[in-house]
Amino acid sequence: MTAQVRSLQSPQSPPTQARAFLAFVVAVAVFFTSGVAAFARGMPESFADLAEQVSPAVVNITTATLIAQNTDTQPMVPEGSPFEQFFRDFLDQGQGDQNGDNPAPRTRRSQALGSGFVVSEDGYIVTNNHVIEGADEIQIEFYGDHMTLDATVVGTDPNTDIALLKVKADQPLPYVSFGDSDVMRVGDWVMAVGNPLGQGFSVSAGIVSARGRELNGTYDDFIQTDAAINRGNSGGPLFNMNGEVIGVNTAILSPSGGSIGIGFSMASNVVSKVVDQLKEFGETRRGWLGVRISDVTPDMAEAIGLASTDGAMVSEVPDGPAKNAGIQHNDIIVNFNGTDVKDTRQLVNLVGDAPVGSTVRVVVLRDGETMTFKVTLDRREDALAAESAPAPQAAPEAPAEKTQLGMTLSEMSDELRTELGLDAGAKGIVITEVDEASAAYEKGLRAGDVIEEAGQARVSTIADFEAQVQATRDGGRQSILLLVRRDGDPRFVALGIDG
Repeated sequence: MTAQVRSLQSPQSPPTQARAFLAFVVAVAVFFTSGVAAFARGMPESFADLAEQVSPAVVNITTATLIAQNTDTQPMVPEGSPFEQFFRDFLDQGQGDQNGDNPAPRTRRSQALGSGFVVSEDGYIVTNNHVIEGADEIQIEFYGDHMTLDATVVGTDPNTDIALLKVKADQPLPYVSFGDSDVMRVGDWVMAVGNPLGQGFSVSAGIVSARGRELNGTYDDFIQTDAAINRGNSGGPLFNMNGEVIGVNTAILSPSGGSIGIGFSMASNVVSKVVDQLKEFGETRRGWLGVRISDVTPDMAEAIGLASTDGAMVSEVPDGPAKNAGIQHNDIIVNFNGTDVKDTRQLVNLVGDAPVGSTVRVVVLRDGETMTFKVTLDRREDALAAESAPAPQAAPEAPAEKTQLGMTLSEMSDELRTELGLDAGAKGIVITEVDEASAAYEKGLRAGDVIEEAGQARVSTIADFEAQVQATRDGGRQSILLLVRRDGDPRFVALGIDG
């Protein structure tokens, strides 16, 4: 064995020049391999400097709510028992003066914990609305010196789950600034800071897992991250590597209630606009165009002969700015104030960001031609407050008159209007039954829906509907566009007519 080892180290090895070249090739390979790995990961050596930089501006939030208790409930003590007077004296303590007059209601305190962050040296603090909603007292604890201050609510926005608080301090407070969430890319490193599970200041790191996530809100624009976020992290900041806030930690997706690496932070470019309005007005003031809209699906585009699905189709125009300007239902909004519209979500955000009272140009596609309207926007919050809740609907039991495209249809009657909770002047044809094996059922049509239009024409009788279906077939189209109303809300459905 010794001889074999010696032979490997014998003069039969490559010449010096060859060995040098081989060493160079290996070194270059190692350099590039290490460089590519480092570039792919982009992981900092440590998050310690970043955590130390931002930690003074991150706060713990404790809220207290006073809950009245039922004072009529008495212990079950037999009358005449020697304990009867004892329990009476115990219950009387703290419920009034010594004479038992003016009894005060008994209360208990309910506490909750969350996170937040300071955004100005004069004491403005951002958190989630659900952290402080309904609270009677809000206390802010600062990391490091554990200074505690009482906070007041400046304003809230339930639509984005953002709240703005204010504290008074004897000295300027450390704060952090918002960054540009739009430049964040999937795979970028981020750091979440907060108060998970009430354990106090805590840091977790991960990457941006996805962008533009929607949960339930109209203005949702969530950054998804795998940085550990748990209960108590709500309202805390999500930082980029420059120490800028690019998201507000709001929710997690988890079957167990604990972090499984799917957390959501509201994007800073949404939050910063809300904070500016809350600071200035104490409320949000979003633009309102005054239309109900639907996305243009491929089926809808084919049904009305469009070359693209870009834009937002107007399904209804109630009294308001758009109606005053001349916009009509069935118009397709393709440009808003100089920005091309891709879908309804983009249009909602464009309108919401526009100043209330401003006049904007809206370009629509109508009957194959573009038209431009000048619209003066109202305030969305005022419009929503003025809307009345729609009357509940019940599935009709009227006798069927005709079956078309997998649907049993009935012409409108006073009896159906009453059963559906519709206005006396409501028109259209009523779907009384839908075959579960039909395309209509697959498209979401259900008993109780009212078809107001077919092929972009009003229908009030079964004959009207049949005529529009036939006209669509004669025109060589494979689907017909229906305007359907349910619970007072209109929507478009492109329904296949083959067969």
